[in-house]
Amino acid sequence: MIPFTTVEAAETSLGRAMTWAEALWFRYSRSTPDYCLCFQSFLILFAAYTLAPLPLTLLELCAPSKMTPPYKVQSKVRLSPVAFLRCYKDTAIVLLLLTFGPLQLVAYAALKVSGMRTGLPLPSAGEVAAQLVVYMLMEDYLGYWFHRFLHSEWIYDNIHYVHHEFRAPMGFAAAHAHWFESLVLGFAAFISIFAVPCHMITCWLWFAIRGIAGVEIHCGFNLPFSPTKLIPFYGGAEFHDYHHHCGGKWNHSNLAPLFTFCDYIYGTHSVYRNQNSSIVKVHSYFRHLTPFYIHVHQSLFLLKCTMQIYEIIKYFSSRRIQLILIWGKKLVDPKAGKKVREYLHFRYVLQDLFS
Repeated sequence: MIPFTTVEAAETSLGRAMTWAEALWFRYSRSTPDYCLCFQSFLILFAAYTLAPLPLTLLELCAPSKMTPPYKVQSKVRLSPVAFLRCYKDTAIVLLLLTFGPLQLVAYAALKVSGMRTGLPLPSAGEVAAQLVVYMLMEDYLGYWFHRFLHSEWIYDNIHYVHHEFRAPMGFAAAHAHWFESLVLGFAAFISIFAVPCHMITCWLWFAIRGIAGVEIHCGFNLPFSPTKLIPFYGGAEFHDYHHHCGGKWNHSNLAPLFTFCDYIYGTHSVYRNQNSSIVKVHSYFRHLTPFYIHVHQSLFLLKCTMQIYEIIKYFSSRRIQLILIWGKKLVDPKAGKKVREYLHFRYVLQDLFS
């Protein structure tokens, strides 16, 4: 709470006139206790978790099935509305219970001890940007090692398995986790702020960025126009989607929550890198095939079809079944009308061959 009741008193303390941002902050926070300002950090995080996934959720649920595959990482998976609602409901209950419980009590005390500011003057844009970069780097490094710990056998079987329920993740799966994992991650979000104290506005921005980034890497869409592609070493949805798709307690690939350099330094990106390089080589091979090789592939396919037709004719000739083809109708066996099984077998073989 700002210890001034009037604008004149605040400007006298600053020794200058307030900026428009400082005047707005003064009017908003002069009668709001610091405890309530700290609580609003969790509300911002919850709002980011609730609102950020909605556009891509509506795209996956409402868009035609032929529209999303170019941008969806796992294009063959399409989750149902029930799955989205259940994921959000289960996660929201856990977040709300933790927010109104231990997180709020401990976080406020820790922030007051660390020296977080709520008054005037407001931090400069450069100070806010520098602190946010430090927070993201610390979050990424600590999150990487905590994630590796979560993939140990007992911890995964009893706690982290909840987060890996969705092998094709969506935005709401960002915070879909066991309550103990959510509690530890909630405390971990304040470690960087405790180490590098900031203004409450910077804390709000950090929680908003943290929530949106978590949703983005779990959204399941690799959008070419995403502004996160401009961030150096940023993992993104495709990088983290591989971790969920090949998930399991022994999957130690792509563990970092934001950037890729921790996985690169400690070698936990090698499987993902090797698979991607193999896919690129295969695509490059087929893309540069000459017409001669394409002709050879077509010839081999025709030869395979011919051999299968020969096997079919040989199969029926060995049983001395005379097959008569009636134009525009169906295949009939006049001498063995009761052998329906032979006819059905022949029909399904043809369907498998030419489907």
